[in-house]
Amino acid sequence: MSNKENTLDDEFLEDALLDSEDQEQKLENENEEEEMSVEETLNDELAKEKDKFLRLFAEFENYKRRTSKERMELFKTAGQEVIVSLLPVLDDFDRAIKELAKSDDKEAFKGVELINVKLRETLKNKGLEMLDVNAGDVFDADIHEAITQLPAPDKKMKGKVIDVIEKGFKLGDRIIRHPKVVVGN
Repeated sequence: MSNKENTLDDEFLEDALLDSEDQEQKLENENEEEEMSVEETLNDELAKEKDKFLRLFAEFENYKRRTSKERMELFKTAGQEVIVSLLPVLDDFDRAIKELAKSDDKEAFKGVELINVKLRETLKNKGLEMLDVNAGDVFDADIHEAITQLPAPDKKMKGKVIDVIEKGFKLGDRIIRHPKVVVGN
C-alpha cells in the first residue's frame, strides 16, 4: 500500500471516529435535553400543584371564616324571635306608666316602673338597644318608617321627624323594628 492509500484510510478512520464522536455527543445532548425537558415538565407540574394547593387552602380558610362569622351572628340573634314578641309588652309598659303617672296611686306606679326597668335591663343584656329618635331629627328611610306626612309647622321641619309614633329597636347590629314616625313635608 502506498502512502497515499494509508493517508486516505487514516482520514476515513478519523472521519468515522469523528462522526461516531459527533453522534455520541449529539445523543448525549439529546439525552440532556430530554432530561431537562422532563425536569422542566416535572417542575411545571409541581408549580401547578402548589398553585392548586394554595388556592384550595385559601378557599378553605375563607369558608372557615365565613361559617364562623355566621355562627357568631346566629348566637347573637338566637333569641330574636322571643325578643321581637316582647316589644309590644315594652310598648304597653310605656303606656301603663304614662297613665299611672296621672293617677294618685304612687305605689302602683313605682311597682310597674320597677318591673319595666328590670325587663328593659334584661333585654339590654341580651343585646336589645332602643333607637334614639326624637322630633326634629332628619328623616332617614334606611332607619325610620314613615307612617304619614304632615305639613311642617315651620320650614325648618321639612324632611324631618315631627313625631315618633312607635319606638324602634335593634338587636346587635340589625334593626328588628324600625321606629314609626310622622314626617314634615
